[in-house]
Amino acid sequence: MTTLAPKTPDESKLSLAVVMGVQDSNTLGNVHGGVLMKLCDEAGGLCAAKHARRPCVTVAVDRMTFNAPVHLGNVVTFSARVTWVGRTSVETEIIVCAEDIVKGEVTHTNTAHFVYVALDENGKSTPVPPLELVTEEDHRRYAEAEQRQAFRLQLREQGKRSPVTSK
Repeated sequence: MTTLAPKTPDESKLSLAVVMGVQDSNTLGNVHGGVLMKLCDEAGGLCAAKHARRPCVTVAVDRMTFNAPVHLGNVVTFSARVTWVGRTSVETEIIVCAEDIVKGEVTHTNTAHFVYVALDENGKSTPVPPLELVTEEDHRRYAEAEQRQAFRLQLREQGKRSPVTSK
């Protein structure tokens, strides 16, 4: 088995900036949460693929709470970075900020965590490079991500034990 070289979070981080148009908003001029979730998934997935240098598919999304609305015409930035890796999985953190270009106001609207699995050429999960933690912030994010992953695994186990009933 080939040993993959570790990568730092900075090696895979990226940002997407998107202007929110009429097609993204409701009648109140607020951007649909689903549009923001999709763009978070795109930014996180690209970040995970950049880390793995493999296609990655979404396997989990932690809750997403919107702290402030995003308005029609805002430029929204999705800043993604790797926070944790397992054998074949990658967690990314996406920080979402909306900017009113005219007023110069920037609002942090939400933060999301997505988990992806890297795929080989046959569509099977494949190992990803380990994460090299450099800064105290890297270590803090990694420790928090380990707690989220343990919680996800606990929920998965509970789901396996829960009886499913159908009518």
